[in-house]
Amino acid sequence: MAAKGAGMANKGPSYGMSRQVQDKIESKYDTELEQVLVEWISRQCGANVGRPESGKLGFQAWLKDGCVLSELINTLFPGDKPVKKIQSSPMAFKQMEQISQFLNAAEKYGVTKTDMFQTVDLWEGKDMAAVQRTLSALGSLAVTKNEGTYQGDPNWFFKKSQENRRDFTDDQMKAGKNVIGLQMGSNKGASQEGMSYGRPRQIL
Repeated sequence: MAAKGAGMANKGPSYGMSRQVQDKIESKYDTELEQVLVEWISRQCGANVGRPESGKLGFQAWLKDGCVLSELINTLFPGDKPVKKIQSSPMAFKQMEQISQFLNAAEKYGVTKTDMFQTVDLWEGKDMAAVQRTLSALGSLAVTKNEGTYQGDPNWFFKKSQENRRDFTDDQMKAGKNVIGLQMGSNKGASQEGMSYGRPRQIL
């Protein structure tokens, strides 16, 4: 029987190339961002979610069962809550299922797939920087949407750029087709005069 707190069954220490890759991933983890995220999640969800021990392992342990994340995403939706059942469980598959519910709800909220972490990134602690990236994207979206659900300092996250849609009439579109863009240059005065293509072929 594996010791409590151990990872996957056959997961030993990594060496060589996999060790270098893991070190590179771990170097992307930002302790200052961790503090901002903890502060935001605590304000957003209230005192009932508690606070983690500082450091990457404490942050992972706090979020690992998916309950804090599910509470967080529910607070951002003004109407119906996307995660209907939030229940802590000691069973691994239940915890992973709770994380998946958070990820689905975050995507529904507008977080792009490229900003999403994978369940194992959090559950096994493989890439906590990716978890931070997802939460930062979520915070940025909440600030940008400005629906009155965001609790915290708006300066904690960058405001995302929003679509600036322009509608042109058919006449405007047709007029635009007749304009040669400056990047295409000009064909005025173009000829092949003065062009040389090497020595002419000698026929003997």
